[in-house]
Amino acid sequence: MGVVAHRATSGADASRVMRSTSIHIAVVDLGLPLDAGGSESTASPDGGLRLLEMLRRLESAPPTVIVKRMRSHRDEAREISAALKAGAFAVVDRPSTPGDLEIMLDVLRRCLCRFYKGRWPGTA
Repeated sequence: MGVVAHRATSGADASRVMRSTSIHIAVVDLGLPLDAGGSESTASPDGGLRLLEMLRRLESAPPTVIVKRMRSHRDEAREISAALKAGAFAVVDRPSTPGDLEIMLDVLRRCLCRFYKGRWPGTA
């Protein structure tokens, strides 16, 4: 299908990837640290949301799937609300079982159908 995945270990890495390649669907983990030296426990509380904002500013903003992190119910609700207001297509739990992975793949399939009519951009 021509799908190429790019992985970023920090917001800085993601920024480099976004400058060097076209992004068609972004999967953003809200626990992603902003810089390479960070970890989820030291990440900015809104690091994933900042990355979502960076994606929205791209000339051709891609649909975005958010992977939420473990938070208190109140913080999780705020984070999900902020992600959806910022244009996220979906918010999912971090996959930890084969069933969770199937959910993620289903969300990505729905994203492909909605935004690209079921055909990956650039394919015949």
